[in-house]
Amino acid sequence: KGLKFAIREGGRTVGAGVVSEITE
Repeated sequence: KGLKFAIREGGRTVGAGVVSEITE
């Protein structure tokens, strides 16, 4: 869910979101 939100925010956040999801 966070990933989709990040994409809507802009796109650069998507990368950070992906890393966070994998790290967690």
